[in-house]
Amino acid sequence: MTDNIAAGSPASDLRSPSDGYLGDPTVRAEWDERYADRQQLWSGRPNGALVAEVAGLTPGRVLDVGCGEGADAVWLARGGWDVTALEVSGVALERAAGHARDAGLAIHWVHAALTEAVLPPASFDLVSAQYPALLRTPDSAAERALLAAVAPGGVLLVVHHAGMETQQTHDSGFDPADYVWPSMIAELLTDDWETEVDEQRPRVAPDGGAGAHHTDDVVLRVRRLR
Repeated sequence: MTDNIAAGSPASDLRSPSDGYLGDPTVRAEWDERYADRQQLWSGRPNGALVAEVAGLTPGRVLDVGCGEGADAVWLARGGWDVTALEVSGVALERAAGHARDAGLAIHWVHAALTEAVLPPASFDLVSAQYPALLRTPDSAAERALLAAVAPGGVLLVVHHAGMETQQTHDSGFDPADYVWPSMIAELLTDDWETEVDEQRPRVAPDGGAGAHHTDDVVLRVRRLR
């Protein structure tokens, strides 16, 4: 999701959030409540690591995993990418679709959890997951879904807040052990993949929005060779 820790229709045809959602309704309700609590949750600007890592790529088909209010999706579409944006929150998708309409951009919206979404396999030139809130499962379903979506020659870019993986359970109930981190994806890589970036770096954070207090990113960029 944009600046956070989580085949559709053009923006003008976005369906009601209650229509066709694929995923755990409890997760959808939790994120809908979080978004509904504020008029704007995130900064409205694209994530810095995404901007930096996409600079040298030729636009093609991109999957924006956890698109939130759509800042990354809109930025990518403006740059010539054919964008499919996936999100569990219908509240967030409605905001994202509104931003795309205002910009005159066509984006394909998918209201689903990553592991439940019906996505064409091995078909995206870029799969971007910026601070995703992907739940961990014994079969590594989310990690495998990210990898499976990348086309041969394509790139998977996963960015997360540094240091969160090793934190203790918060009083709020957030337990890092429940979520997928870049290191878990890296562990699944085979000889079919080339690691281009795997590092911690200072975060280029947009002003405002939730999560602005994080100072460093973990950036994993891998390319599918075949």
